[in-house]
Amino acid sequence: MAGISTKTVHEIFQTMDYGSSTTNTATAQSWLEKHSRSLGFFVDGKFSRPADRQTQDVTDSKAAVVCSTVCAKDEDVVAAVSSADQGFKTWRELSCYQRAKVLLKLASVLQRHSQCVSELCELSQSSTSPTVLIRLAQYYASWAQLRDTLMPEWTPHGVVVVSDDCTVYFLMLKVLPALSMGNAVIVVPGKTTTLPALLLAQLFMEAGIPAGVLNVVTGSEALAAKLAQNPQVNYLTYCGCKQTGEAVAKAVAGWGVPMSFSLSQSSVCPFIIFDSADLDSAVDGVIELAFKKKRDFQWVLCVQESVLDSVVARLKLRMAGMKCVSLITETDRNLIDVVVQEAQQEGATLIQSCPPPTTGGLYPPTVLCGLAPSCKSVISPPPGPVLPLISFRSSAEGVALGNHSPYGQAASIWTEDLTLALESAKSLCLGTVWVNCHSVMDPALPICGRRESGNCTDGGREGLYQFLRPSLSPSFPRSSPSSINYAAFGSVASNFMIPEGFDPSSVPRFYPQLVSGQLRKADSGCSRSVLAPGGAVLAHCPDGGRKDVRNAVEAATKVQPGWMKKSPATRSQSIYSLADSLDKRRLDMAVSIQTQTGISFEEAEKEVELSISRLSDWAARCDKEQGGTPFPPQSGSALSTPEALGVLGVILPSSKPLLSLVSLLAAAVSMGNAVVMVPSEKYPLPALEFIQVLQASDIPAGLVSIITGGRDQLTHALANHSVIQSIWYWGSKEGCQFLQYSCISPLKRLWLHCEEEEEKEAGRNWSSSNPSLQEELWRKAVVWKSIWIPSA
Repeated sequence: MAGISTKTVHEIFQTMDYGSSTTNTATAQSWLEKHSRSLGFFVDGKFSRPADRQTQDVTDSKAAVVCSTVCAKDEDVVAAVSSADQGFKTWRELSCYQRAKVLLKLASVLQRHSQCVSELCELSQSSTSPTVLIRLAQYYASWAQLRDTLMPEWTPHGVVVVSDDCTVYFLMLKVLPALSMGNAVIVVPGKTTTLPALLLAQLFMEAGIPAGVLNVVTGSEALAAKLAQNPQVNYLTYCGCKQTGEAVAKAVAGWGVPMSFSLSQSSVCPFIIFDSADLDSAVDGVIELAFKKKRDFQWVLCVQESVLDSVVARLKLRMAGMKCVSLITETDRNLIDVVVQEAQQEGATLIQSCPPPTTGGLYPPTVLCGLAPSCKSVISPPPGPVLPLISFRSSAEGVALGNHSPYGQAASIWTEDLTLALESAKSLCLGTVWVNCHSVMDPALPICGRRESGNCTDGGREGLYQFLRPSLSPSFPRSSPSSINYAAFGSVASNFMIPEGFDPSSVPRFYPQLVSGQLRKADSGCSRSVLAPGGAVLAHCPDGGRKDVRNAVEAATKVQPGWMKKSPATRSQSIYSLADSLDKRRLDMAVSIQTQTGISFEEAEKEVELSISRLSDWAARCDKEQGGTPFPPQSGSALSTPEALGVLGVILPSSKPLLSLVSLLAAAVSMGNAVVMVPSEKYPLPALEFIQVLQASDIPAGLVSIITGGRDQLTHALANHSVIQSIWYWGSKEGCQFLQYSCISPLKRLWLHCEEEEEKEAGRNWSSSNPSLQEELWRKAVVWKSIWIPSA
């Protein structure tokens, strides 16, 4: 018959030719025709296409225009936020069962419309299986049902903006948990998720979600920031590339909106082949992963030297005859040509399936062999089917190469040695590790980027908490940005005025700060006055600065890895010793609190007593908070474990100066972190007295540093230090704005509190032992790692 191949099975296996493409998009085309190939927004439960709006084309893989969408104006932003606010009021009043019922019905609706969903994803170059989306809906329906049972003291943020420029899977990995926890959502889709997002919004309505609970608004990259600037928006989360994420963060800084970022699209991940691997399976994995048109991450192939020649030979065999891969955009071709040319100049040799075409949006699968880890193509691989290859000698060096990247998204490691697999997975500072597999995902396990890959957790129970806050915790106060010179912020330290007639001999003592485990003056040699509530000078303390922060962080990076590797039981005993040391100095600490703050001695004694109890609480929690072994539907095993962040910067509050200090310190160090703490400018004396308590305990020297000085100056130093992974801040509105603006590069996890606003609204109650407040602290002190181990 015409069109039927006459080749035998043997001939097909000999040539390994690709079959003809049979992609059919008739269902998706029909849906587009119903909308006249001109799509607008989905707001308040219906499609709308306002007149007089700029349009932008949506194209397929062949650059053919599929349809057009409109770009939102300011009035569209107001309408979408107003709709979401009303939708939230309706959605939160429903019972957990009613919300779960909507999401369960969504799974059925997705099953019924799976063909259209699949075809629209294909047209949009955002391939996501409807089966995966159905699994997401079912998983988060169960969490919607259990929210009040398992998280009774947590409450939703309100209106959440989800901006996404990745795949439909990652988009829904943020939308569905936000909805399941009772929030309303405004989606700002990227180019590849616009059409699926609009269809999914329609399917949500078919499933029975109230109007306004889910809205989709299209437009420019600045749209997410415009939405977040609206005072009715309570949270913003972004998934996509670092460049756009930086622009969003800087535009929203100062508007009083908490933000989180998953920068997976920019992440570079190692594919590590040890000499104990099944090389054929490993190379098959490379071919499947590296030469797809649409990849979730960029990859670098790391091969142990003893099997390098064997791996290269298998790559050449498997790549022979492979066809060119379509690039997402034709501009990617220029980037690839430049990178490949630079790699060859640096000594790289090429493995290519065929010569690249002279022009056009196609490029052959290419491996760049013989590169050094410092090469540009390794640090930042180009888009398209180009894979850098580097070699290593020992397994320890392979793990070091895996941690070499500034990113920390995922890794795929290949070895038949289970001990090596588990030790390597534990040692890699990454969010996800696949053992002898790759790209396996399930909503039951968290996806947690490290370093430049992100500052939030998606998926699993752990990913739900970004869309919740403790009911007893104050919400982030809304505000308008201040006029700040970001470059000059903190360059001039604030100084206390010394009263007229001050007699230096009347000062009782000079308090040194604790840096690198030693009592020290400020590196600058300057000091500042510690004032009593009435204005009298109580003491002098160092006026620390950037060099003091540098010295403290340098010491912390040496001590923290060893502290993290200690067993939870050992860390627990060290914190118990700290509580015992504080108990022995309770009288001195109470006097210090009374003298500094002016409260009664009975109140000061009570604060010390609560501080001792709080340290004991965290010592007890050390070996109680562990990960789990979820039961994903795929075959094999999976682990989810909490790990230390690394080195934290903590700018302490003025309220309850001792109790707040020990609460934050104990939460951080109990999970294996090191901390650089900056006491309140107003009340530094209790923190300085606490230094003696620290030195008398079993806490390792250098794990905790306490630096006094100008809050803005020290905040600036912490924000610009690349080693600091997270900053917990209590301070001014301007300080919160500076941190949101600056801590996107290098990316840090932020926990921000404006003291002025919290004083108006009764801020955090440090005396409360409410479980949700303690759990919030614990979750701020850890990152999550998922490990996938397939079964035979």
